Amino acid sequence: MKNFKQINEDISFDDWDEIDNPGPVQTEFQKITEKALTRRNFLKSSAAFSAAAFLFGTTTLTPTDAKASSIMFDPVAANTFDDITLPKGFSSQVVVSWGDPMWTKGKDFDHSTRGTAASQELAYGDNNDGMSLFTKNGKHVLAVNNEYTNRGIIYGARDSKLPENEDDVNKGKAAHGVSIIEISENNGQWRIIKDSYYNRRITADTEMEITGPARGHDLLKTKADPTGTKSLGTWNNCGNGRTPWGTYLACEENFNGYFSSSNKDFKRTSNMKRYGIKNKDWGYAWASVDERFDISKHQNEPNRSGYIVEIDPFNPNSTPKKRTALGRFKHENAEVTISKTGHIVVYLGDDERGEFLYRFVSKNKYDPIRDNSNLLEDGSLYVAKFNDDGSGQWLELNPTTTGISSQAEVCVNTRVGASTVGATTMDRPEWVASNPTKVEVYCALTNNKNRGKKSNAGGDNTPVNGPNPRQGNKFGQIVRWIPDNEDHTAKTFKWDLYVVAGNPDVHTGLDAGSSNIKSDNMFNSPDGIAFDKAGNFWIQTDGNYSNKKDFYGMGNNQMLLGDTRSGEIKRFLVGPNECEVTGITWSDDGKTMFVGIQHPGEKGNSHWPAGGKSVPRSSIVAIKRNDGNKIGENIYS
Repeated sequence: MKNFKQINEDISFDDWDEIDNPGPVQTEFQKITEKALTRRNFLKSSAAFSAAAFLFGTTTLTPTDAKASSIMFDPVAANTFDDITLPKGFSSQVVVSWGDPMWTKGKDFDHSTRGTAASQELAYGDNNDGMSLFTKNGKHVLAVNNEYTNRGIIYGARDSKLPENEDDVNKGKAAHGVSIIEISENNGQWRIIKDSYYNRRITADTEMEITGPARGHDLLKTKADPTGTKSLGTWNNCGNGRTPWGTYLACEENFNGYFSSSNKDFKRTSNMKRYGIKNKDWGYAWASVDERFDISKHQNEPNRSGYIVEIDPFNPNSTPKKRTALGRFKHENAEVTISKTGHIVVYLGDDERGEFLYRFVSKNKYDPIRDNSNLLEDGSLYVAKFNDDGSGQWLELNPTTTGISSQAEVCVNTRVGASTVGATTMDRPEWVASNPTKVEVYCALTNNKNRGKKSNAGGDNTPVNGPNPRQGNKFGQIVRWIPDNEDHTAKTFKWDLYVVAGNPDVHTGLDAGSSNIKSDNMFNSPDGIAFDKAGNFWIQTDGNYSNKKDFYGMGNNQMLLGDTRSGEIKRFLVGPNECEVTGITWSDDGKTMFVGIQHPGEKGNSHWPAGGKSVPRSSIVAIKRNDGNKIGENIYS
């Protein structure tokens, strides 16, 4: 097992996907370049670039309640401190870190060995991402995604920095999935309640139920599950969602990197290639101890991953459900809204270069006094098309529109269907967030070095257009749209750009960013976005923290607060070295905001949160105002 080649952790998941399956060079490249330059010149020479017209995108869409305001707190300066930095008047504390035991029979985290499979099964998982806090009958239950593990950290006690035996591999499997923990506040500090009835680890080996159109389809049948109705495990869960009926949605993203082939000559299918399934994995070696991850022996197994997983956080004996009706792709998060018609609408991003933005509309309506537990089992799946004139349409994905033989196959090979109907390729759609105070929706488009240069994995062109205005996009942007008739089920919408990230200290033109980007709030790669109950818009980043060249002066990854009325943005938090800031939720009273710090020290240059020579550990922090008020109160003047 020492022969497994370590993947350079400087390479992103997307880069790894392209190593032996690169997208073709963009066709008509010269025309695309000319279009980009024409667009750049237009924006630079017109009032749109410096005034609100460009702030709100390439359209004239303007908030109906637009008014001047000012975010009250003093913004945090960009920095490279190995710690959490907050504005004056706010403080934070660590709630839970990777490896903390969830039961008294578990062991405290061992910084020398980094634990075993047995200790990890009883402990909080690694690399926390999306999360939600649920409160019921005075109990506070936090559900948290554990997206993946950094091999160089979790296996840091090994000379190879890789799994070297079966226990190592199983430790990695146990560190993935979802951690559900009861927490309580005592003397102003939030802590895990060990041995709580609600505490639960959902890992790569937990039994799942497959529901929806693809349930029982031949593409999901395996030797271990000839019915195609049960699968094992969930992993690489990125963002999250929560439903009005109190369940948690974990979102399977880069599921592909865990499969490999024992037959080096195995010929992958076109659909495997479309989803980045390779003969080599990312170095986790799961197939060495669990044969289902060997694609040469179990070709259908990858078809059972890449879904939204619905979990009841208050029933530790419940079986998580994979909701195939919401499509199969690299799910970022699942933003759930209730339309004015009563239907549940879920917005979904596919986080890969040149992939798509989706929407699910439930067949049945939400009823607060009835059982809604199966609302995500049946409905219509759509993909977005953005037009350059600021309009857009939702294109339905079904056998008629896609030419795919059944809805079950549409739900398994969703990317193929989206390509067929001519959806707009996007700059890596990350989190989607719906404003609770008005009918509008936002999506973080984090970056895309291939924009205008290479096609996506399906061969779709990625021209500079509409919400993707820059070739080789380094910095990212946030697009927003307003459904027509203020109805989330409407098939048409109007869109604009809330912000175009950039560096005005290094660049002019488009790479300087939109007019609401200044030297004191610049950032790159917006990733997690969310609204609190008051309609405050929070932006988290997962970008380049080199603080050099294009990114000079940006410091570590951060979290910012945006005013959706005026467009003002201020930096609220800076994270420790080499981390991503991701995951956000609030206590019911609004006085605590929980924020995730993922992979600090992923390149070896952090010892957060314990300091000294300790192992860096992904953690959840609780943030409060020192005056005891709600986080979102009196934030604007």
